[in-house]
Amino acid sequence: MPVEAIVLAGGRADDPLAQKFGVVSKTLVPHRGRPLVEYTLEALTQAGLEVILVGPQATLNPPPRVSLPDHGSLIANLEAGIHAARGEKVLVATGDMPFLSVEAVRWVLQNAPQAGFVYSIIAKKTIEQRFPHMRRTYARIREGSFTGGNIVLIDKKLFFTALPLLKRALELRKKPLALAQMIGFATLLRVLLGQAGIAGLEAKVSQIIGVPARALITPYAEVGVDIDKEEDLQWLG
Repeated sequence: MPVEAIVLAGGRADDPLAQKFGVVSKTLVPHRGRPLVEYTLEALTQAGLEVILVGPQATLNPPPRVSLPDHGSLIANLEAGIHAARGEKVLVATGDMPFLSVEAVRWVLQNAPQAGFVYSIIAKKTIEQRFPHMRRTYARIREGSFTGGNIVLIDKKLFFTALPLLKRALELRKKPLALAQMIGFATLLRVLLGQAGIAGLEAKVSQIIGVPARALITPYAEVGVDIDKEEDLQWLG
């Protein structure tokens, strides 16, 4: 069975970016004649994944294998996608990555460690080399400064075991310091001082959620670049 990908394409009609373009979700904002979400769909499909799209109903190219309605929140959409998936593991991606490439998707699949929860992270220098003026949020740790990526790999069975904490972690995926607070003040202090290491953070997170969790340092900057606001779209040109 091909690996399945869940694309989280939901959003609010009152999102400033969605309002500007008169669409129900920012993932449908046009970029170079196509909705943003189509770039994510194309990369995943060309990489050989079967796609489960969760978001507003629209005619898209390439079409997903399964299209589910927006359930109102990122976490509710993720749960709906997980339930619809047939395999044991799924790749989860956001629907607002205009630069996502086939090569990046394949690299993640080929290099992901065996774990119940694999979270892609991208070094600041990787982002700045390819997108020198793109603003991202970074956390400084012993190995360097990193931003969170927009691709994760999840083991379905273990997902529901750790659902409460995974929900919280995903809600805070772009707030690295808030994520650190979840795992204790001592860890937070080490992160603030740049003294925390990836291995230690992985071990602590795995202990708390009861699921083996690993970070995947990804050499493809496009995995860490998404469109959140109008200035991001203006930056694209």
